[in-house]
Amino acid sequence: MYQVYFEDITVGDVSEFGAYKVTREEIIDFASKYDPQPFHLDEEAAKKSVFGGLCASGWHTCAMLMRMLVDHLQDKGVASMGSPGIDSIKWIRPVMVGDTLHVRASVDAKRDSNSRPNLGLLKGTYLVSNQNGEKVMTMNSNYMVAKRNG
Repeated sequence: MYQVYFEDITVGDVSEFGAYKVTREEIIDFASKYDPQPFHLDEEAAKKSVFGGLCASGWHTCAMLMRMLVDHLQDKGVASMGSPGIDSIKWIRPVMVGDTLHVRASVDAKRDSNSRPNLGLLKGTYLVSNQNGEKVMTMNSNYMVAKRNG
């Protein structure tokens, strides 16, 4: 099942993936459940906001990144074991209806786990951009990857 383990990953590795199409329906559905602010729910209210139109919640953008990331890790066969946390998230510009999101991920650091000898810990940066190449979000995160002979 897994093809890529901690030992196979190098600091400086870069991956580009994703083509997530953002829809009006999904923005409203997510916002109605988790972030019911007018500029995420109502097109008329959104037009009068600083965003100038219906836009996705930043938390929705995080969820879309997560979906693209998990799909990428599964496609590549990475032995991902989850994340112990996120260091930072920055929402740079709004994600609008019709945007298509892409991700550029880089491995910034790696080390053996002190408490779990079968795992390695990585630090990574995720840059999410829209179809125009404009940055919409960055995230610095930690994640765990199984060792081949762990």
